[in-house]
Amino acid sequence: MSLQSLLQETLANSVAQFPPEALEVMRASDEELKTRGVGQDALAVGDFLPEATLLDATGKLASLQKLNEAGPLVVTFYRGGWCPYCNLELKAYQDVLGEITEAGGTLVAISPEKPDNSLTTIEKNALTFPVLTDTGNQLAKAMGIAFELPAGLQALFTSFGMNLNDLNADTGWALPVPATFVVDGNGQIVLADVDIEYTRRLEPSEAVAALKSCAA
Repeated sequence: MSLQSLLQETLANSVAQFPPEALEVMRASDEELKTRGVGQDALAVGDFLPEATLLDATGKLASLQKLNEAGPLVVTFYRGGWCPYCNLELKAYQDVLGEITEAGGTLVAISPEKPDNSLTTIEKNALTFPVLTDTGNQLAKAMGIAFELPAGLQALFTSFGMNLNDLNADTGWALPVPATFVVDGNGQIVLADVDIEYTRRLEPSEAVAALKSCAA
């Protein structure tokens, strides 16, 4: 089953479980973000990956540029381990990790989650690739994909007992737009997939194809 099929199945189950008023808040928030133009100024094909020092799941510094020096990268930004769509995406990338490695690439997942929460995400999904913390969404901001959640969605999350201030590292109520970038060995973006619609994600096979084109 494709990743998108799994995402749509999860969406259908969520719609069936959430009360109508919660669904309305989500729909209104989605429209607000589209009206704001969130993600429209994201880095695109031909742009270069900004320099960034992140934190790994043990709290140690991790340089994105040093990872890139070893070869091309597949960099995927996810909202957090609390997001079922993100977990499905991370598992799907784990499934193609062998292909990415064989093509000479490195897979990296990035979110604003605190390192301890990134570690939980790694363990929950049995991930064997780097999962890094973007403190304050600094890299996401530089890539044009950071945004503030609408007030209605903040209130809804809080009512569910989920406070992003507790989960994330110095980001408040800001998140990255789910996005995947394939970057060649020179740091240039060769594929950019950015979509504020968080239930849609790039198929990992497309990222692998773009990665292989870097090595061709």
